[in-house]
Amino acid sequence: MRSMGQDVDRARFAHQDFDRFTRCLREELGLLHALDERGALSAHAPMAGLELEAWLIDAQGRPAPRNAEFIERIARPEVVTELGRFNIELNVPPQPVAGDGLARLAQDLEVTWSRCREVAASLGLQVVATGILPSLRDADLTLANLSDRTRYRALNRQVLRQRQGRPIRLDIDGPGGDRLHCEHRDVMLESAATSFQVHLQVPAAQMLRHYNAAIVASAPLLALAANSPLLFGHVLWAETRIPLFEQALGVATRVDGVHPALSRVGFGSGYAGYSLLEVFRENVERFEPMLPLALGEAPARLAHLRLHNGTIWRWNRPVLGFDEDGTPHLRLEHRPLPAGPTLPDMMAHLACTIGLVHALASEAVPPESRLGFDTAARNFQAAARHGLDARLRWTDGREHAATPLLRRLLRQAGDGLADLGAPAARTWLGLLDARLRRGLGGEGWLRERLAARGGELAAVTLDIAALQASGAPLHAWR
Repeated sequence: MRSMGQDVDRARFAHQDFDRFTRCLREELGLLHALDERGALSAHAPMAGLELEAWLIDAQGRPAPRNAEFIERIARPEVVTELGRFNIELNVPPQPVAGDGLARLAQDLEVTWSRCREVAASLGLQVVATGILPSLRDADLTLANLSDRTRYRALNRQVLRQRQGRPIRLDIDGPGGDRLHCEHRDVMLESAATSFQVHLQVPAAQMLRHYNAAIVASAPLLALAANSPLLFGHVLWAETRIPLFEQALGVATRVDGVHPALSRVGFGSGYAGYSLLEVFRENVERFEPMLPLALGEAPARLAHLRLHNGTIWRWNRPVLGFDEDGTPHLRLEHRPLPAGPTLPDMMAHLACTIGLVHALASEAVPPESRLGFDTAARNFQAAARHGLDARLRWTDGREHAATPLLRRLLRQAGDGLADLGAPAARTWLGLLDARLRRGLGGEGWLRERLAARGGELAAVTLDIAALQASGAPLHAWR
């Protein structure tokens, strides 16, 4: 499961497990506050990392539920299973943002991806990076295709327990009039959505501004990267992953008469006011533990707090980790971007995200003071629904078409990269500018290719795989 690194040794828990886990959460939250007050959280220079979720497909372009065999053969710790047997995840070690760090990050991603392609080919398969596999069918999302890890079975059991056995209902209406409605009695809907997650660590004193800036920036970044209009053959939102994932668990906080219900998957409850610790406190106070494990680690490792945070999927999620020297750090996990369409495009998305977030966080007047949180959330939904055709209200108080706004923000992102000491990374932004000049994003390309293929979803999937393998960035696809 995403950002749940700890192994799980059982799928059933008793009442006392939840009580003990909650006590550990409160103790570790107090320790985190003490670290923050003493200024003991990391002030390391900016670091960047990434996670890429991908698909295994067979020769017919259909999802191939063979990740256990694949993982055994590749035997690399940075390549792991995901929720569905047809999914894998690549984790690339972080690099400093300054200098050629992002180029090294891209090189490491290329090396790992190339090895994945080789191993997949040895099994008669291919690896594909795309937000939602076009050829995926509802019938593929059964517990028979749940990856064989105890933590996934535990998650499934706990989600259904918190829903009191109610089925998970998916209801998405597309702007063109298409509509999808289905029900599941397990968590497998979540395996239909795969992402490219950007991690950014900056000194702890700068994290609040960067977290709020990432919330502001989420809508234009999502409009730029959207490539997932198809689900089970239905043409829906430009980035259908967003409503899919938000509905795929269907678990929220209890209504307490004071606060509105808050989903475990979503945009969050607001900007951070004075510290990112507000988010971790909200996690502890409002969300019931989902995997109440006895982790057996010293409280200073904050293991229970980190595990609990990993079961709450904000689109912008603050994450606790440790530097190589053991110093605890905070970092931002930016989760809205879909996997794909190519490695260069994804690195361009990463560079743009890091540069734009830093530029916004460095503005003299905080952008969150000029764009209300509710407006940022509405922008995000508009970007998910319409992609490059969205209209977004920006910090100047005016509404803008997404494409001209993005061209302006690309320049701002370039300035942010230069300020971070990574001016060469601006080269990737040229790929995005070329895409905007063409006026066709990933979701637009996919709709056009679907029409050209007469609605043959497997053929479209194989086209994506072939074009990815060619190395050509999206704006050069034909």
